[in-house]
Order: sequence, then C-alpha cells, then structure tokens
Amino acid sequence: MDRRRFAIRTYGCQMNVHDSEKVANLLHHAGLDAADEAEADVLVVNTCSIRDKAEQRLYTDLGLLRAWKAERPGRLVGVGGCVAQQQGDAILERFPQVDFVFGTHNLRFVPAMVAEAARGQRSARTEETRDLDRFDLPQRHPAYASPSPGRAFVTVMEGCDLYCTFCIVPQTRGREISRPADDIVAEAQTLADEGVCEITLLGQTVNAYGRHDLRRDRADRAGTVAFAELLRRLDRIPGLERIRYTSPHPIFFDAALVRAHGELEHLCPHVHLPLQSGSDAILERMRRRYDRESFLGIAQALRRARPDLTLTSDLIVGFPGESEADLQATLDTVEQAGFADSYSFKYSPRPGTKAAQEPGQIDPGVAQDRLERLQALQRRLTLAYHRSRVGERTEILIEGPSARARRGGPAQVAGRDPHQRVVNLAVRVAGDAPIPQPGERVPVEIVDATPHSLLGTQIPLRAVKTAAGSADEDLRNAVLSVSGPGSL
Repeated sequence: MDRRRFAIRTYGCQMNVHDSEKVANLLHHAGLDAADEAEADVLVVNTCSIRDKAEQRLYTDLGLLRAWKAERPGRLVGVGGCVAQQQGDAILERFPQVDFVFGTHNLRFVPAMVAEAARGQRSARTEETRDLDRFDLPQRHPAYASPSPGRAFVTVMEGCDLYCTFCIVPQTRGREISRPADDIVAEAQTLADEGVCEITLLGQTVNAYGRHDLRRDRADRAGTVAFAELLRRLDRIPGLERIRYTSPHPIFFDAALVRAHGELEHLCPHVHLPLQSGSDAILERMRRRYDRESFLGIAQALRRARPDLTLTSDLIVGFPGESEADLQATLDTVEQAGFADSYSFKYSPRPGTKAAQEPGQIDPGVAQDRLERLQALQRRLTLAYHRSRVGERTEILIEGPSARARRGGPAQVAGRDPHQRVVNLAVRVAGDAPIPQPGERVPVEIVDATPHSLLGTQIPLRAVKTAAGSADEDLRNAVLSVSGPGSL
C-alpha cells in the first residue's frame, strides 16, 4: 500500500511558519511523506488571524478546497493555527469538508487526529495548556527537508500577557510560558551539529522570556534565565554564526540585553523593534506601555552599543481616533528612528479586542491614504539606507533564486546579510563552477542598491563556507558578476 502524503499551506508570522515545520516533522515521524498539494492525501491549512483579511482568506480557501477534496476519495483537510484556536468546532460546523481542527497548543496531536479522520472521526482540539509538554517534540526526521537550509527557528516562549487593545494574540496564543533554557540550548546545539549556522529565536514577546520566573524568584525551579543570559549561552555554541530574535517588545529591553548587542560575537546587528505608532496619545490608547521618547531612547541605546545596528519596525495607521496630527507624529518618529525597513498596515478590528469597540473608527479611504504616505516615507528611508551600504563587504547566507529570477528574469541568487537585508547576486558562471546553493555562506561586496534590496558581487576567495562550515574548492573559479541595477 502506498504511503499517505501531506502538504501544508501556511499564512502568517514566523511563529506560524515554524509551527508548520513542526507539524511536517510530526507527520514524517507518523509515516507520511511530503508532497505538492496536487499529489497530497492530507492538506493542513495553518491560519493567521492577526488581521481580518487573513481570516477571510482562510474561509475563501476552505470553500475552494471542496473541489480539491472531491478529486480523490479519502482526502483529508485539517485547519490549524490562530483562526482554529479562536473558532474551534465552529469551523467543523460551517465547513463539512474540514476533517480536523487543532489550536496553537495542540500541534503534537495532529498525527493522531489525521489517523482518526481517516476512520471517519471529525474532531477539534483547541484547549489551552500551561504544560511544557507542548514543546516536547521529536528531533528532525531523516526525511524532513528544511525549507531554509542553514537556518532554523527555535521557539523560546509563547503567549503574551500584555493585552494591547488592537491585538488578538493573547486569545490565540494564550498566556506567556517560557521553555527551560537547557532545552533551548540543547535544541540549538543539535541544529548546529546538523549544519545550521543561523537560528532565530521566536516568541510573541520574545525578550519577555523567563520574566515571570525571575520576578517570582522561581527561575531555578523553572529552568529559565534572563533573556540576555540565554543569548550568551547560545553565543557559545560552536558552529552557530548568526543569532537573531523576533519579535521583541520595547518595554523588555533592559541594560543587559542592550549590552549584549555590543558584546556577543554572533548576535546579529539587527533588531526588529515594533513601534506601532509615533503618537503618545495613540500609544496610550493601544496600551503599549511606552511613549515616543522612551522608544527613541531604546533605539539610541542599541545604536550606542552597536553603531552599525539596523532597526526595522511594525507600524499601524488608522487606529481609532487617530488624527492627522497623530499620523504626522508617526511620520516624524519613523524618520527620527531611521528604520531601514518596516511592515506597515491599516488598523484591522479584531473580535474581542478593546479597540474594536472604541469610537472614532477611521474611514478606510482615509486609512489607505495614510498608509500610502507612510510607505512612501519608508521607501525613501530604505533606499537611503541601502545606498549607504554600497561599497561595504559582508557575507550572505544563500536562500535560493532571487524574486526576479523566480519570475523568469536574469539568473540571480539571493541571500541575507547579518543586517537581515536581501542581497541579490547576478550569476554568470565561468567554466564548470557551480552556482551558490541555499545554505552556503558567500562573501560579497555591495555594489548597488534599490528600494527593495542590495546588489552584490562575490568576493573571490579560495573557498566559500557552507552552512556546515566546510569548504568547496570547486567554487574558487566561480565568477559572479552583475549587469547593473536593471538586473533587479
């Protein structure tokens, strides 16, 4: 009998992406094989509900999946993630084509739910748990193919206790819970032994890691440490060349964490520092617990500790009650902070959040105009930052073909530098020299800039390090050149 095959469709943040990786690994351990959706017997849709648009997209997809399921008897559809955590049984009631639903705390039950669904049992598991067993997952199965060679996510904590008035995360991810530091270090060590050279630590408020245990003087019993100490332990792991973390909250940057950016060899010179708004009045309504001045103080302290540090951010326009003066305060703060890039969105009311009930909801057309003005400013700042990098030498970790190459454009590969910027290499290979592959670390010189990415040429070396730290002598004669900014 042929082995059953699965596919996973993922929407949302890095945490969702990593959850999908965990589910894929669990299904491999359960004896299933990965496949394209067209060939799969089981399709898992991992959902996001941070904005209404993402939730509505799920419902559209589920309607279309009726035809996918009808194409082959025995096919199964599962729904996981944040919408599943919110809606639970309601998804089964509304969509008869869905066979199982699992929440954000219930990943480890997916193989059993697939088996039950194959026997005709439809089920939903969305209970929230404080049990650390939810982090106790098997190591990578030999058949598991990493979607990002050389890189890996590591969950250090989940949940959020802050209840910002616009945010649904406390409802979908639950209360804060931190993993023991020894477990995190052991996972990172295993990944490094397998050839991973870059890890990104994940948490809804990642730098809040361990804070409740420390405050209640129970860190020893819980096995947690301060976040800066966790970074120091990870920095000592041989083979780990890059350490990142996302997404932090500004109020949890203490002096030790700021110093770590100037002291730890492998902590990348990039911090994603969510601002949300530059208006003190709006920040108060958002319940963000900081003001513009303190936010800019954190940014300045980080840059004093690491002068070449790159800052990126999250921003919301059109929050209830936002005035033109509030928007201008955001524009001013963005310019003063000098963000190299940002993710910006129109406010989206989410059910059960305080802001959804507040007066002063902004007209969608006004919000769109404000978003366009903010994004125009950010494009100018990003291009200026990218141009400032021209002439620098850096190292990129190859991710694969560039976006332009994937659309049928010139042969290019793309990777990210320690500052988390995309660098494209236009490829012209001399002789039989191979094109750099995903997971390889390639030294480059930045030669040009666009509003979206940097353009580089490879610095000739006798060998190029790979993610496993080995050397490929066959690369020494590779010639990588560029055809100018038009090649992007």
